[in-house]
Amino acid sequence: MKVLNLYYSGTGNTARIAEQIEKTAIENGHEVTSVQAKGNLQIEFLDYDFIFMGSGVYHWLPGKPLMNMIDKTCTRYRESGDMPRNAKRRDHIKALTYCTYGGTHTGANEAYPTTLWMGQFFDHLGIEVLGSWYVVGEFHGKWENLSVNGRMGDIRNRPNEADLADIAQKTKAILEI
Repeated sequence: MKVLNLYYSGTGNTARIAEQIEKTAIENGHEVTSVQAKGNLQIEFLDYDFIFMGSGVYHWLPGKPLMNMIDKTCTRYRESGDMPRNAKRRDHIKALTYCTYGGTHTGANEAYPTTLWMGQFFDHLGIEVLGSWYVVGEFHGKWENLSVNGRMGDIRNRPNEADLADIAQKTKAILEI
């Protein structure tokens, strides 16, 4: 399969997940394009068989660079006719959304809007979203103390090796569908 792995990572947490997805997909014989959302990136989503889209959680939503890129893509696809108001299902393309989050206040509840937002982009394109993955990620910089003082307990050094092994297993399984 031709796989797109698009992500935004402000701290490196989501980049670690994206790297594991890429590594696992390649090991299982898939052609992978991994791209971090930034600048004036333009992607032809309809050229892929499977799309992973991930981001860290920033105020319950994906990072601004990813959101801006998707907004521009929506405008481009609407103008070209590739995103009609009544988009029929494109059975040959599947997608999965993922995010990394710290959830100091409400745990995973803070992460759900992020993957739902990304999933709506695919739904409007007629691409079926097969699921969403949520991975705990530590805080960085001035927010580091939240990695030990939040509702989720000590989340330092996350995503860790167990998280990455879980992502590898899930990636292999989802690409076999």
